[in-house]
Amino acid sequence: MKSLEIVGFKRANLGKKDAKALRLDSYVPCVLYGGTEQVHFSTPAILFRELLYTPEAHIVDLNVEGTLYRAIVQDAQFHPVNEMLLHVDFLQLEEGKEVKMDIPVKYIGVSPGVLAGGKLVSKLRKVKVKALPENLPDYVEVNIADLELGKSVKVGQVEPKGYTILTNVASPIATVAIPRALKGTLAADK
Repeated sequence: MKSLEIVGFKRANLGKKDAKALRLDSYVPCVLYGGTEQVHFSTPAILFRELLYTPEAHIVDLNVEGTLYRAIVQDAQFHPVNEMLLHVDFLQLEEGKEVKMDIPVKYIGVSPGVLAGGKLVSKLRKVKVKALPENLPDYVEVNIADLELGKSVKVGQVEPKGYTILTNVASPIATVAIPRALKGTLAADK
């Protein structure tokens, strides 16, 4: 899994007023938990571009005033109107302790249903997995090589390699939809 470094500065004052002042200076208030104690810090908002605004999952190497932590993003809060990043929660990774994380889906193969004129509709872009930090995959591979028109591939059909999938096994990941024009020709053929 890819790792990304983020530099942070410890927060002396906690609270609404101080968090608002940080955001006005283009900093994001953050918290790291899961270790021995919680660490409250702030980070320049520009550093989150490669972490939050991409479909990939990352392990974060946090550098808070010289102290290094390995973590994952647990939650990110955005403003409901202007989409400004308000707060980020990090979960510290520990050796031998499993973590839950949303991992992106990657399709493998070519669907015969798509070749016949169908449209691949992605129902789930990410799947929740549970694994040790060293076993966290970059993506979950979903084979669509035998996906016919009107059929779907479900979470239960994916084979996990070194991790456990927590998403409901009956949930469809991708479906090949039949377009209206093709429905007419299929009905005429019968």
